[in-house]
Amino acid sequence: MNFLDVKTDFAFKKVFGSDGSKDLLISFLNSVIEFDQHQTITDLTIVDPYSIPLLKGMKDTYVDVKAELSDNTRVIIEMQILNHEGFEKRILYNAAKNYSMQLKKGDHYSLLNPVIALTITDFILFKNSDELINRFKLIEKTHFIEYSDDIELIFIELPKFLKTEPELSSIQDKWLYFIKNAGTLDYIPKNLDQQLEKAFNIANEANLSAEELELQHKKQEWIGMQKSSIELAIKTGLNQGLEQGLEIGLEKGLEQGREQGREQGLEEGLEQGELKEKQKIIENAHKMGLPMQTIIALTGLTEEKIKSLLPRS
Repeated sequence: MNFLDVKTDFAFKKVFGSDGSKDLLISFLNSVIEFDQHQTITDLTIVDPYSIPLLKGMKDTYVDVKAELSDNTRVIIEMQILNHEGFEKRILYNAAKNYSMQLKKGDHYSLLNPVIALTITDFILFKNSDELINRFKLIEKTHFIEYSDDIELIFIELPKFLKTEPELSSIQDKWLYFIKNAGTLDYIPKNLDQQLEKAFNIANEANLSAEELELQHKKQEWIGMQKSSIELAIKTGLNQGLEQGLEIGLEKGLEQGREQGREQGLEEGLEQGELKEKQKIIENAHKMGLPMQTIIALTGLTEEKIKSLLPRS
């Protein structure tokens, strides 16, 4: 058996955003979202369900799954494989936009319902955190007083999920294992919940149309090209940085050498000038017949050095 790589946005929406995926999405969201007072999602409506024509021509865009819970909370779920500049700002903007778009002109602010933006990344986003799931809300910085629960950002970083199949215990473990590894498996793991088995069957390439398979393969090709481009850009940047660093280092080394040469030349010049002055003193003292001890006291030189500077007769 071959399964879709659920990390691609198309496959993710196929599994969790189809008309018959309500039970799968409820199970997955209940496993990763923490609600107050241990509440759980009992019902939801999938907004803008998966359809093939909608996905055509969207090779370079992202596809999300939107759901409205029974209490009118809106949940936006996005699968992101590639990091890009402004990614975190786009997530925040998208959550704020979905929050503000609820009101029409003249509507009262009390009609606004909470928005949860759940983002799953196939890359490390928060390098300073070891947490698999990071949750963000509006809180006061000093005493951590919650301002509002109306906008919540949740990030799941798949590279931080390291459990193997025998280590899976919770329903959260099983869902994250499915999302991360389905595309590399050729069998359906044992001891899965009913929803997980259904998810594997939806992701089974044998159950897909030729058009769906083509879309998935094109998406994977596009992702591969993007990753290669990023790797090439990084490699090129490193090489250029190394060359520039060598050039700068060489220039600094030459300048430092010149500076040291100037300092050394100055020191040697001063020493030679001082020595000539002392040589004159020695010659005059010798002509005057001053004793050696007096000349030593005047010049600060040793007797041997003084004798070497005396004019040869």
